[in-house]
Amino acid sequence: MTLLYILAHFDDEYCALPMIWRAVQDGRAQRFLYLADYRDRALGERRLAETRAFLATQGVAPAAVEPIGLGTGVFDGEVHRSVAALFETVAAAARREPVEAIVTPGWEGGHMDHDACAYLATRLAPRIGDPPIRQFSLYNGPGLPGPLLHGSAPLPQNGPVEPVRLSAAEWLRWMAAVRHFPSQLYAWSGIWPAMFWTMARRGFGWQRLDAARVGERPHPGPLFYERMFGVAYEEVAAALAAALP
Repeated sequence: MTLLYILAHFDDEYCALPMIWRAVQDGRAQRFLYLADYRDRALGERRLAETRAFLATQGVAPAAVEPIGLGTGVFDGEVHRSVAALFETVAAAARREPVEAIVTPGWEGGHMDHDACAYLATRLAPRIGDPPIRQFSLYNGPGLPGPLLHGSAPLPQNGPVEPVRLSAAEWLRWMAAVRHFPSQLYAWSGIWPAMFWTMARRGFGWQRLDAARVGERPHPGPLFYERMFGVAYEEVAAALAAALP
């Protein structure tokens, strides 16, 4: 049995690190599928190398990282428009081993690619034995203006939080591990402070995800991706529902 991570971008796994650690400690197999392609091929390859190196330092073999989106033309920021094209590839990869649980970015309105992963996970699960789906927060923006965000802040609309307890040494190790993603320094310079500010007050945890939830708006008010990327929730929801009813 394996834990199957369905992720959009190389470095998304950073926000799930406590879950990865616990699986390594328990001796559980893990696989990481990445869905997005990059217009700058060299950047995509660099980001892949960063992710493989990062996960190797956490006890995950490079072969567990599967960049199924590279070379597909399903570019960063457009995954929601191409989930139908990706679905059978993801399903075929998932069927190679029995899946204990699916882990995915949360349905939270932070980035449309992340929400596409969550949606796809709910459609995949019934095809592979209906394993439970665990969602983790990357970032979202309820109640905030402009570029401001909440990092690693599970939405109450997503249900109860299952906490993962960390020691002081683990917190420090996690904070320092962002150095493994130098190509994304600009992005993490905004997310990282918000992320650890939130977790200093709330800790880290994950939530379950069911199929009904992805038929709902992530939260009331403007979503972060609507504010920052100019993509309407209605576009994302319609594209996902049309591709994978």
